[in-house]
Amino acid sequence: MSRPFPRPSALERLGRFTVRRRRWVLTVGVLVTLLSGAFGAGALNALSLSRIDAPGSESDRARIALAEQFDTGYPNLTFLVTANEGTVDDAGVRAAGEELTRAIAAEPGVAEAGSYWSRGHSPALRSEDGTQALVLVRVPGDVNEARERVGELAERYARDGTVIDVRAGGQDEVFREIGAESRQDFLRAEIIVIPLVFVLLMLFYRRVTLALVTLGVGVFSIVGTLAALRGVASVTTVSTFAANIALVMGLALGVDYCMFLIARFREELARGRNVGDAVTIAVRTAGRTVLFSGLTVAISLLSLMLFPLPFLRSFGYGGAFVVLTAVGGALVLLPAALATLGRRAAYRPGREPRHTERGGWYRLANAVMRRPALTGGLMLLLVLVLSAPVTGLRFGMPDARILPADSSSRATADEIRAGFAQEESDALYLVAPTAGRGDVAGYAAALSEVDGITQVDAAEGSFVDGERISAAVDPGRFTADGGTFLVAIPAQQALEGDPVDLVASVRAVGAPFDVLIGGTPAEMVDWRTDMTERMPLVLATILVLTFVILFLMTGSVLLPLKATVLNLLSMGVMFGVLVWVFQDGNLSGLLGFTATGTLESSIPILMFCIVYGLSMDYEVFIVSRIREEYLRTGDSRAAVPLGLQRSAPLITTAAVILAASFAVYATGGVVYLKMIGVGMAVAVLVDALLIRGILLPAFMRLAGGANWWAPPVLRRAHERFGISEAEPDAAPGGRLPVAAGR
Repeated sequence: MSRPFPRPSALERLGRFTVRRRRWVLTVGVLVTLLSGAFGAGALNALSLSRIDAPGSESDRARIALAEQFDTGYPNLTFLVTANEGTVDDAGVRAAGEELTRAIAAEPGVAEAGSYWSRGHSPALRSEDGTQALVLVRVPGDVNEARERVGELAERYARDGTVIDVRAGGQDEVFREIGAESRQDFLRAEIIVIPLVFVLLMLFYRRVTLALVTLGVGVFSIVGTLAALRGVASVTTVSTFAANIALVMGLALGVDYCMFLIARFREELARGRNVGDAVTIAVRTAGRTVLFSGLTVAISLLSLMLFPLPFLRSFGYGGAFVVLTAVGGALVLLPAALATLGRRAAYRPGREPRHTERGGWYRLANAVMRRPALTGGLMLLLVLVLSAPVTGLRFGMPDARILPADSSSRATADEIRAGFAQEESDALYLVAPTAGRGDVAGYAAALSEVDGITQVDAAEGSFVDGERISAAVDPGRFTADGGTFLVAIPAQQALEGDPVDLVASVRAVGAPFDVLIGGTPAEMVDWRTDMTERMPLVLATILVLTFVILFLMTGSVLLPLKATVLNLLSMGVMFGVLVWVFQDGNLSGLLGFTATGTLESSIPILMFCIVYGLSMDYEVFIVSRIREEYLRTGDSRAAVPLGLQRSAPLITTAAVILAASFAVYATGGVVYLKMIGVGMAVAVLVDALLIRGILLPAFMRLAGGANWWAPPVLRRAHERFGISEAEPDAAPGGRLPVAAGR
């Protein structure tokens, strides 16, 4: 009789190596962790919040033309000046405002500073009640340099005075504070999450050593990812939020993979295997599942690299490193630790899991499969109800309300929003590099009649409602080398919702010359357009590659399709929660944020890629055990409850740990992190408990033997290319039984 495994697989050889060289492996692992921790400790200072821009877009080209031809650009720092008595037109206030403007303009690193007093008393820079005025400042440079200088200027000039009070705000000051707040949230979460995960692992394992080993693999993944991100940040922009994701994802994947391997190791010990064989079998079997899971998660996160946007690409970098370090830690460091612990890692006497046929998940699966249409239909209805709010999803511009209400730049923005009818710091810039003899005045007048535009400034003067209201104070500011630019100032109300219509209306105005339209609203629109255009490619990449991986794992066509549908249902629930809570403002008092009535588009896309990967992670764990039982018995009906009982307790525990880790971010100050924390916690729990626990067995019961069907050409492809290691008591060669299942 031939041996079931005539040739050891790569994973089996890896398992044997870690057993033989366990002390060497653990020593190297500890050294790598310490070195990564030392280098990764500087990652938070190296990361940044990249600007919202779409490279190569019209707004990006407008920004470049402004800088290169006109030596100007968008203001990124705003000072709100409030008169302690009278109005900003009073002599004393005017003198103080003019002095403040001159002092800021003379600061090193400041390219421009203009104010209500230096720009001919522009109505756009004066509050409606006349007690406040704005100073707009441009600090050029790359994002890190500019924001560091902005922070210094804000600290120096924001003050309470006898004549005027000065407060700092503006786009880069807001994002500087978001970066600082997110770093604080990261450190606070690290202090809470790691001990919390340790306690939960202790409750699950009932052994301190296993909890420490599992947590150690998670920490190895975190510090390894942070060290790698710091290296990447030395050559390109990496978002601060990537560090937050590294913390949660590193722990999540480290815990998931370790729990699965440890459970298999303990099963083999309970069957009477010696320690070395138990480690080797665990690496060969559960390790194969870990590899498949890692591939699916990596694909979901690496798909973010397809977006031409530095903010989203940052998470692609982080995702690749998280998966690499988590899989490496689980397949190399953990087996060495288990070989060292030996039977001290086994179940305590009397603590062994219940017999499979008596387990709660086994009974639940059987109950579902007795009436699959009824139970599955009711659960599907519940999931659709939870997803229903997504039909009201509205996208909009991010603003200072991302920050807590007590942050300084948020308070400044709130005052400007309340006191000013128009918003010059978020103006649209219309750049004509070669204006020639075009009718600039006529174009400016037409722009000023666009609904949502309150004033247009140009070399020919300022225009409101189609009429020129004043001559330009400094016409030369708007011209250079035969070109010109105009500034269209929007109403606050026009920016409260979605700026798409406003930007489209401005772009639709006929220009007497070629014009590039930029400014923050246009950049937001182009940013979203780039994401929208790339979404089909990203979705196709994720769906196709995960389908291929699951097919190579299962040899089935239907199971990958089922996994896709179930994952999308989990996504629907997550987006429904985001809309109901963060867009519509439900629970805003409890969670401590201000709803704006819209969602910024990039965060939901990021969350989709992360949660899709985690959902597929759970799918791989469950289906691998179901498939193993099917290979052993050939009975599709019996394999589902058996496989679910062997995997669902682990997945449920892992989901609870992951949800608790994500939920910690709901206590943070930045709304983006609250969204990630709440949305992902809900999605993970719904996916593990409702989707995989009820919809999956209902679907597989209805499908019956078709679960494992593939057309002959694909079956031959799977037999040739699929990774299909059989268990010792499985069908010969690891092929799927011919039986259709019962």
